[in-house]
Amino acid sequence: MLFLQDVSLAGARVLLRVDYNVPLKDGHIVDDNRIVQSLPTVRHILDAGASLIICSHLGRPKGAVDPAFSLAPVAERLSALVNRPVELVPEVVGPQTSSRAAQLRPGEILMLENLRFHPGETKNDPEFSRQLASLATVYVNDAFGASHRAHASVVGVTEFVDVCCGGLLLEKEWRYLGEALKDPKRPFVAVIGGAKVSTKLGILHNLLSRVDALIVVGAMANTFRKAQGFAVGTSLVEDDLVEEAAQIMLAAKERGVRFYLPVDYIVGTDPKATTPLGVCTYQDVPDNAMVLDSGPASHTLFSEVVRDAGTVVWNGPLGAFENPVFAQGTENFCRVVAALPGLTIVGGGDTNVVIQRLGLTEKFSFISTGGGAFLEFLEGKTLPAFAALEAKARR
Repeated sequence: MLFLQDVSLAGARVLLRVDYNVPLKDGHIVDDNRIVQSLPTVRHILDAGASLIICSHLGRPKGAVDPAFSLAPVAERLSALVNRPVELVPEVVGPQTSSRAAQLRPGEILMLENLRFHPGETKNDPEFSRQLASLATVYVNDAFGASHRAHASVVGVTEFVDVCCGGLLLEKEWRYLGEALKDPKRPFVAVIGGAKVSTKLGILHNLLSRVDALIVVGAMANTFRKAQGFAVGTSLVEDDLVEEAAQIMLAAKERGVRFYLPVDYIVGTDPKATTPLGVCTYQDVPDNAMVLDSGPASHTLFSEVVRDAGTVVWNGPLGAFENPVFAQGTENFCRVVAALPGLTIVGGGDTNVVIQRLGLTEKFSFISTGGGAFLEFLEGKTLPAFAALEAKARR
């Protein structure tokens, strides 16, 4: 795969695919982190003497124009961050876009309207891909968050542009995540949490062949405890995956992977409760209680497991962290991982929210910008964007 430093950009017209799928409220950007993360690539391209055409999706407008998902607020925010005009064209492809792109001078920035306003984007339509490609002489993918989608702006466009490469952010994701799974510093500990085992099955199976220790937390841990024969009250459980959970624990034992679950909980009546019912061990969950956070003994255990780790990969909260009443386990563990001397890699929207909320962003070795892409990478899948760029580099 080629990256920016491998490509000559002077005088080029660059089509840059970014992930500006930022949260909006009343037409205003709530969190501009994804835009900020793209700035090194944007500045590198402009400093190299190229003109720049930026494209991204936003939300799910389902192939039709929807003003609620316009990239206008994004163009305005990017303009402020780079301190130069960012012109938004009102169409994705078409005569107006082609004309304006052809007129671009080095240092100028044009932004296409939301890619998903065009039905050809999600269908990876060849004609739409060709029209996108015709706008530029160099294609750069810096959208790791969209790299698990076989869409036109991610895959199809590479068929029609002679020079294709990954941007600085994509390269960072590739190197950190690739190294973590290919040749990790040991001990290698993975911490996987969240609500459902079903969404993380592939990850758990893939990591069992790679890690030295696996910690399962969050509501998904309830299914594992039930597989061990323990009652979990009214907690979220995937009964159809109890046997699968038992098989995962057996596989961990057979492979010599240390496997950990919370040993105590903070319980409540429901995730929105204003006060907890109390703390209990995993053997003593009341029939009328719901497991909503890991407890203090679990914190001590997990802290000990990761203390001397060479690599920690963490995805998913330890409890119903959206409610401050049940955020203690996730926040305390976040502080522990942030202070570790080893390589610390985290990803996933919920996990990233906690890190930002605590102001610990700079304390982690790497924070992935991808949600679904990060999970599929952990699952061992080949991401369509990487496959497309690798195939292009071999030609």
